[in-house]
Amino acid sequence: MDRISLKYGSEKIELDVPEAADLLRVKEPAYNISHEDFTARLNSLIGERTISGSVAIVVADKTRLCGYNQILPWVVDVLQKRHVDQSDITFYIAYGTHPPQSDEECLHAYGDVYDHYTFVHHDCHDINDFRKLGETKRGTPVLVRHELCDAALILTIGAVSHHYFAGYGGGRKLIFPGLGERSSIYTNHRLFLDAENGTLAPGCQPGNLQGNPLADDLEEVHGMLPPYISIHGILDSKGKVATFSFGSSYDDFREVCKELDACYKIKAQQSYDVVVASAGGFPKDINFIQAHKSVHNAAKLVGDGGTLIVLTECRDGIGSQTFLPYFEMGGWQQTFAHLANDYAGNGGTALAMMEKTGRITIKLVTELTTELCEKIGASKISATEAGELVSTTIGKIAVIDNASLLVAE
Repeated sequence: MDRISLKYGSEKIELDVPEAADLLRVKEPAYNISHEDFTARLNSLIGERTISGSVAIVVADKTRLCGYNQILPWVVDVLQKRHVDQSDITFYIAYGTHPPQSDEECLHAYGDVYDHYTFVHHDCHDINDFRKLGETKRGTPVLVRHELCDAALILTIGAVSHHYFAGYGGGRKLIFPGLGERSSIYTNHRLFLDAENGTLAPGCQPGNLQGNPLADDLEEVHGMLPPYISIHGILDSKGKVATFSFGSSYDDFREVCKELDACYKIKAQQSYDVVVASAGGFPKDINFIQAHKSVHNAAKLVGDGGTLIVLTECRDGIGSQTFLPYFEMGGWQQTFAHLANDYAGNGGTALAMMEKTGRITIKLVTELTTELCEKIGASKISATEAGELVSTTIGKIAVIDNASLLVAE
């Protein structure tokens, strides 16, 4: 037996696993950040243009931080040296449909810049805030904040990550759905559902842009947006930015996705009878909505009828008020029909969870109650019980130390 240590919240849990078990780990990105290089590349990206008018800087919320404390002062310094007035710089927090943050949370996320510049807390509900730029061939009305359409310069800053149905998060998602209108966001998200066949769209997978209807729709949206430039970050396994890429096109975004894949995507050589996975510890397992990314990634490595054991503390519970009601609708078909007609927040996550629990057994080492685990189709076990199950399994076993990041293809 080998003894392994896996993150759980702010602690670690040790388990004994058979020596033959495969330990699947991510590859850390190379670190390459300096103030001088960052400033030079941003100046090069902006080019020789004269910035006359408002500057819109789009940043992610607290669930997708990107070293903002460090780099936002560098960004505003570059702009001020180009004679952009402080009053002309506005930051937009790309909440999408997420709830707004407190001032305390924002100060922690964005640093002192939050106290000295205007920050707009995006509200996806107020239809008066939006301008319609068109409609995609899949029927998504493209409504984004009207201020962006009149800006002299738009700069998006965010981390690129794998997304369980859009393929990748960050990049082109910061403006839409990040600064989009609620119903238009959900029209795009509904493409996760293959209504004709009554299944989840097979192309909607993390790390996939090919044959992904939702990602294709976002690419079409990108072509309708006002021109913008981007700073893309790649994070290490601890959530620290390792490197930045600068670009202004969809191809630039694709290149960053390839860099991300080189670190966090693996080729699945086989399926396993048992997979034990850590969600990566706090904050990746702060609630189940966040931890579901890990469940989704790890489940792909489990063979039909196999068992997935996930270590996920979930100190803040489920993390959504809209998730659990879908498990009270009578099952997959009823839930699917409801969402196909009226897609709303965390509905796709609920269906994705139902699909997994219909194929494999999922056991959670967690602070969620036994009742909550059972409601979402899983079962709650202790760390001791998890260790006993793993150590006595006869079959192929894999261990994932950070399932929030590891994507199998």
